[in-house]
Amino acid sequence: MIALLLAGVFSLLYSLLLTPLFIRLIRRLQWGQFVREDGPKTHHAKRGTPTMGGIVFLSGSVISYLLAKVIMGHPPTPSALLVLFMAVGLGAVGFLDDYLKIHKQQSLGLGGWSKILGQVLVAIPFALLSLQFANKAGLTPASTYISIFRDTKLNLFALGAGVGIVLFIVWVLVLVISASNAVNVSDGLDGLAGGASILAIGAYVLIGFWQFNQSCAIAPTEAGCYSVRDPLDLAVVAAALVGGLVGFLWWNTNPAHIYMGDTGALGIGGAIAALAILSRTELLLILIGGLFVIEAGSVVLQRIYFKVTRGKRIFLMSPIHHHFELKGWAEQTVVVRFWIVAAGFSIGAVALFYTEWIAS
Repeated sequence: MIALLLAGVFSLLYSLLLTPLFIRLIRRLQWGQFVREDGPKTHHAKRGTPTMGGIVFLSGSVISYLLAKVIMGHPPTPSALLVLFMAVGLGAVGFLDDYLKIHKQQSLGLGGWSKILGQVLVAIPFALLSLQFANKAGLTPASTYISIFRDTKLNLFALGAGVGIVLFIVWVLVLVISASNAVNVSDGLDGLAGGASILAIGAYVLIGFWQFNQSCAIAPTEAGCYSVRDPLDLAVVAAALVGGLVGFLWWNTNPAHIYMGDTGALGIGGAIAALAILSRTELLLILIGGLFVIEAGSVVLQRIYFKVTRGKRIFLMSPIHHHFELKGWAEQTVVVRFWIVAAGFSIGAVALFYTEWIAS
């Protein structure tokens, strides 16, 4: 519990105090945000705002987690290190995308397939490593079973190890690519993705802490106990990410002094996917990240409808947050209302998680 608080507080202070210094550095390097010409007219004033802010809260999360572990005298666990590996790895992919946008001065950095290739190159090692590092109870960070609130009976290795490892890697790729791109799509208004990510990752702080208290390693005879490797450390690393995002959000709210960029959005999306996989709540992620599902879904629907109808649109503009802007909503209004929606999804997911435990 103390490590959880230390990680969260250290990360918050790191982001809160160091972001202004990073803003000055980015301004000197002239790494400013590129704004798409076909976007809302009100966004044109944002051109040149420092970006790549994800570097601040991702580095702060890593440092704060490790510092909390050193203070408590405990070694880092494989599960937490895997979450950080995913966050930093996808953050590096996003950094390359951001840098190319700035260098080319256009909205497209890495091509779509190039970005996916980068995500694949990070997700495959994560998947393979997550099935290693068994503890004394034989638990590895990830499970070969599909999970909702805990593992279901659907075993990806049911057809053998060879087929199973392929299916497991594909499953991890689906979760990682979907989650990271969904968060990235949502990062279009000041503070929107940051605030929604705080709520989603905050749910994993609660889930990890509860899984630790009800762990089968502590109470093996208790009905409904959880077989999760390192649940408390998953909560600690989630708290570090939340703290970093809260500190960053101080500078990222409207009018934003800095943007997280793809560096932050892909990194955070990857971390959320990793937390879902390692906490055995993969399908619950759909609800925890409900706002991100809506945002990404609006883009998919818009493109399909546009092609099928040969030029017609469902929304004035996608992602859906731009639709409401063009309907006349102020940017702050869209952001706060979307935060409320994100909070509803996260609270609902945690409530269902707890209800399942009571019923088990």
